[in-house]
Amino acid sequence: MTDAELPAGGFESETVDSHLESTVRDALERRDADTFVHVGTDDDAAIRYCLSTLEHDLRTDCGTSTVAVAFDGDEWLVESGRDAATHPANALATRLAERINSGTALTPARVPHDAALYLEQAGFDLASTDVLERARATKTDAERDRIANAQAAASAGVRGAASLLADAALEDGTLAVDGDPVTPTRLRTTIDEAIVSAGAFPAGNTVVNPDPGHTPSTPDAEHEPLRAGEPIVLETAPRGPDGYHAGLVRTLVVDGDGGSERRAHVGATQSFRSAAAMVTAGTESVTAVEADLEAEVRAFGFGEGDDIRTRAFGVGLEPCERPLEGGDQIEPGSVVRLESAVRVDDGAWLRIADLLVKGEDGDRATYLEAPSRSLEPSALLE
Repeated sequence: MTDAELPAGGFESETVDSHLESTVRDALERRDADTFVHVGTDDDAAIRYCLSTLEHDLRTDCGTSTVAVAFDGDEWLVESGRDAATHPANALATRLAERINSGTALTPARVPHDAALYLEQAGFDLASTDVLERARATKTDAERDRIANAQAAASAGVRGAASLLADAALEDGTLAVDGDPVTPTRLRTTIDEAIVSAGAFPAGNTVVNPDPGHTPSTPDAEHEPLRAGEPIVLETAPRGPDGYHAGLVRTLVVDGDGGSERRAHVGATQSFRSAAAMVTAGTESVTAVEADLEAEVRAFGFGEGDDIRTRAFGVGLEPCERPLEGGDQIEPGSVVRLESAVRVDDGAWLRIADLLVKGEDGDRATYLEAPSRSLEPSALLE
């Protein structure tokens, strides 16, 4: 694909493309650089993000090849490994040298070594930049709509599992529907089928009874019947057809008798109200929001000896992306997954996670629509 030289913009000229291009232009001007370059496979989220500024058929024609992209403030240049006689980075470097002679090229720190060599051989000095990560951290209206659609599919999946649990009968203390045991595997399959029916892809991100590390707390019990009165954690982060992810966690209890999970549930639920108010009030760091979530949970009688985990991170083309590190700021336009988790018993957790959208300054931060946070399965069906 050696004829790809397109004017800045493309489909969605006032959404992702204009946002990315203005962010890159600012970086080029601030760093006195001549061009931005990235090289990777076309399943790389950063490459997909760049290609979203171009014509739709140009993105889909790339297959699974290596792609090299550049933006000089005016035009995008694209080279793909598909049907190319040389490495895309080499072809791109040659075209850049013909277009702007030489100068400084801003690249992500993780640009492949061979791509860096081609650019240097063409006369460019390389300088590291995080401009893509910064651009992706702030979502456009179109991106927020895509995430909301994926979250709707996640909600359909969790409601499917809640419906199964709401219909469950007790057989010797374990759960069964239509005479068949309700196992983690059965619940996961139910969630994934509902996600697919809602038009999204499970993407291998559905887990039943995971710990805060997103791995099953009891990996050897995938086919064992679930028990009444014990917390059942449902976690999913499906990917929509346009590549954007959701993030949703609910904890359900069938025929529960209260106890520690009820207190943990009250604290976790309150922590989401507090965090939303905090994010609404101003720009806060990931660390500050996570600390606020934990403080609210501990305010409900949990001491330093109790195991409480909280997380805050962005979602988008990847299920976990910037803002991610502790010092990263949750800026206006960010979509972040907030989670509060409390260990309520050996190997058992109560976990809740939702997606929060931070609006422009002065606008109220809002959670994307999702099922009730109740522990009762039937409440999620209302």
